[in-house]
Amino acid sequence: MAASNQRSKLIFAPAGTKPSAAQADQYTKGTLDRHQLDADPFRQFHAWFTHAREAGVHQPETVCLSTAALPAGAVSSRFVYLKELDARGFVVYSNWGTSRKAADVRSNPQASLAFWWADLERQVRVEGKVERLTGEESQAYYDLRERRSRVGAWASEQSTVLREEEGGRRVLDRRVEEVERRFEGREDIPVPDFWGGLRVLPSVIEFWQGRENRLHDRFQYRRDASTPDGWKIERLSP
Repeated sequence: MAASNQRSKLIFAPAGTKPSAAQADQYTKGTLDRHQLDADPFRQFHAWFTHAREAGVHQPETVCLSTAALPAGAVSSRFVYLKELDARGFVVYSNWGTSRKAADVRSNPQASLAFWWADLERQVRVEGKVERLTGEESQAYYDLRERRSRVGAWASEQSTVLREEEGGRRVLDRRVEEVERRFEGREDIPVPDFWGGLRVLPSVIEFWQGRENRLHDRFQYRRDASTPDGWKIERLSP
């Protein structure tokens, strides 16, 4: 009976590139102890991020951004790029006019981030409130983007439906052409008011190091005004 149930599943107990239903890989590349952690989670993140870059991790700035709409509480996630880290929080950029995440944060200005660096068997989780960056701050990053990416930000009504009966992808292409004509000969393209940076102001940051037998090392920083550094650090059960 058990074998029959397994055969009915499209996926069952995957284990990387091993045959289906094999035992999962063991994590053996590192350990994490309290004395290795900086008192400041931003400095700790910067140290891990720098290590990931130097170790050749592919696009270590890739991060899963999760938001939730109220009152339903429905959660949505997507991968974006971390573009800035400062003393206040983690910054990503996107459309904040028509996108699903825009609707989510309008009703519930909270978000979480999850980084996964497989080559190092490490992950970092971030939770906190969010705030929009100013137009001036967003313009500073926007000016660094490829011209076509800046044009694309104007042209795309992110997450809205491109109806096939109206041309599908060709509708988007026409919008791009219209924006190109609008800013023809100009490099000083202004950032759209519906596009820009979102800063996650963390209340919780967790650092996770994979260990054998799923007995991982996990340390959580939680804001605590009663501590000298403003953060309470605790080891969590795996």
